[in-house]
Amino acid sequence: MSAGTLIVGASQAGLQLAVSLRELGDTGPVTLVGEERRPPYQRPPLSKEVLTGKAELDSLAFRAPAFYAEAGITLICGERVTGVRLADSGPPGSGTATTDSGRELPFDRLALTVGAGPRRLDVPGADLDGVCYLRDHEDAARLRARLADRPRVVVVGGGFIGLEAAAAARSLGAPVTVLEAADRLMSRAVAPVVSEFYRAAHGRRGTEVRLSAGVTGFDGANGRVTGVRLADGSRVAADLVLVGVGVLPRTELARQLGLLCEDGIVVDACARTSNPAVVAAGDCTVQPHPVTGRGRVRLESVHNAVAQAQAAAAALLGRRPAQAAGQVPWFWSFQGDLRLQIAGLSTGYDTCVVRGDREGERFSVLYYREGRLLAVDAVNRPADYMAVRTALGRRATIPADLAADADTPLKSLITAPADPAPAA
Repeated sequence: MSAGTLIVGASQAGLQLAVSLRELGDTGPVTLVGEERRPPYQRPPLSKEVLTGKAELDSLAFRAPAFYAEAGITLICGERVTGVRLADSGPPGSGTATTDSGRELPFDRLALTVGAGPRRLDVPGADLDGVCYLRDHEDAARLRARLADRPRVVVVGGGFIGLEAAAAARSLGAPVTVLEAADRLMSRAVAPVVSEFYRAAHGRRGTEVRLSAGVTGFDGANGRVTGVRLADGSRVAADLVLVGVGVLPRTELARQLGLLCEDGIVVDACARTSNPAVVAAGDCTVQPHPVTGRGRVRLESVHNAVAQAQAAAAALLGRRPAQAAGQVPWFWSFQGDLRLQIAGLSTGYDTCVVRGDREGERFSVLYYREGRLLAVDAVNRPADYMAVRTALGRRATIPADLAADADTPLKSLITAPADPAPAA
């Protein structure tokens, strides 16, 4: 009897991979195992609607409980896979996994969708009660309960998660300070003009933002955090600290298998690892640039998790994915009423064009390299976002000298498809 497919990681990518196998006609056993006690659920709302009470935690499940049995998917929750080995004989990619409960899970095909874990601060006081991280359902539940008392909140990290949580806490009436070690917010993702806009916008809403603020430790009393110490010798009082300084891909199992890992599990455009019989998808991976096919990038987004999982399912069945490369990455970050939508990857830009009303909090920034459109950051301008996403999907462009006119719809400026994009 076939052991079927084992998917390690009950994440968005993991569930999508299982569903895609069924959609592609696979009738063999499919087992999806995850360390959390809950079935797969949406994570993006955790730092937004869940913290503000606009969404309940129990509403985040992707599928109704009956779905898994109906689809022939065996779902194992609350068990962590601690070991995995490939068989010395038998079908390529077959083997056995072991969970922390001692359960053995044989497989003929293996997929790793293990995600990423929060990067933790290794400073004095980091283990004090009230120093929190936000990555999963239980983290969000604890934070939401603590925010009900309107504590003095300090957010360490001025990236998407940190700013989303800061906006949520501030909307609930809590005093909030954001500490960012770099000299601007969201520095890895957006241009300085966008960083400065968000610094000022959060400030207008009552959040104090401190840049170039390196954290050296946490103060506490009776086991609870009371403040954050900074490299310049100053101190910020705190009843609750949320650390959001990025994530680390989970590569432990991949390394057990001898798979190539470089800031994530290295996969090709078809989601195959360095052992082509094993696939991986989601936040745990690094992959070729999705537009150019060159270089390696790590994309932490719902869109990428879904697309990679679909490609991985096809690869396990020996098929080419419907679209192995050329898909336009897109992301979003809703920080209160500031809705940032991103299409494309701006890395390597040499020019950016700003259009719209920054003071009115409705503007966009288009990124170019050597005259070619790369990406857009759209703040409360969804039409600009969709126009650029459409253009990039067609391998077309929007002339930079015309894009700054905010009265001209960007969709009317899309040119014919251009030559293949240069290397990333």
